[in-house]
Order: sequence, then C-alpha cells, then structure tokens
Amino acid sequence: MMTPNQYVFRKATLDDLALLKEWQSHPHVREWWDADEPYDATDLADPRVARWIVSIAERPFAFMQDYTVHGWEDHHFAGLPKGARGIDQYIGDPEMVSVGHGSAFIGARIQALFEAGAPVIATDPHPDNARAIAVYKKLDFAPSGPPQKTPWGLILPMLARDSAARS
Repeated sequence: MMTPNQYVFRKATLDDLALLKEWQSHPHVREWWDADEPYDATDLADPRVARWIVSIAERPFAFMQDYTVHGWEDHHFAGLPKGARGIDQYIGDPEMVSVGHGSAFIGARIQALFEAGAPVIATDPHPDNARAIAVYKKLDFAPSGPPQKTPWGLILPMLARDSAARS
C-alpha cells in the first residue's frame, strides 16, 4: 500500500520540459491531456499555478498542478470561496499507471492544500474519463453539477471539502 509521505513534489522547471513532452507523447496521457500545451519560463513563473513533478523513491513519474480558481474571470470555479484551489494531473510513466499511485499522490497533495488553508479543492475531469472520476470519488470528491463546456473543454465539475473543517 502506498503512503502519502512516500511522494516528493518538486516545482517543475524548464529542465523538466523534455520529460513532460515525453510523458505527454504517451497514448494514456494524450487521451485526456492537451499534449501540445507548451510551458515556458512565463508559464512556470505564473503565480496562479503551482506545477509539480511527482516522484517516489527518487523516480519521477507524474505531473500535477494546483491553481487558484480565482485567477481567471471566466473560470468555471470562480464562484467558490476565497482560497479554493483547482487540481489537474497525470501519471506520465506508463509503468506506474493502475498500481495505486494516482489516489495516493493526489490524496497527499490535496491534504497539503487543506492543511495550507484551502476550504475546497475543485477538479474537472472529462465526463468520459471513468478512471479519473473513480479516483476522485475515492478521495471524497463529488460532482457539483452536470457536465459543461468550458474554454478548456468538456468537464464534469467535482469538489472535495476539508473533512477536518467539517468535523
């Protein structure tokens, strides 16, 4: 069983662009992630988005980002409370898919976001991405409305609230 403290999250840098490009070339990533999305120094310096390379046992295997949902006027989660964060991620290394890392590293990151004061975490998988939706439900995300079209594509809005704040 994976434990959250096994995962290391380090800020993505320009030195990671080749790795991200390689990961985004894999069919399991291309199916749900815009593989042509460029990152440059300006993107990586954007204070609205924290971009992470996720590793276990010094092996990088995933990309994750979390962002302020209030950073864009027309963002579909802009109505959430101050401090809410959105998340997106993928496992880039094909050998690390379907072995339990997704729910473990996502769970570790959302716990860190809740501990930092985020009142709610939002995510927006494609409605046909059953694997991602199952992982999010396992982590106590629930749909917060019907599928909708956004500037970033068709999404199913999902939210998780800090269980410690609910107790």
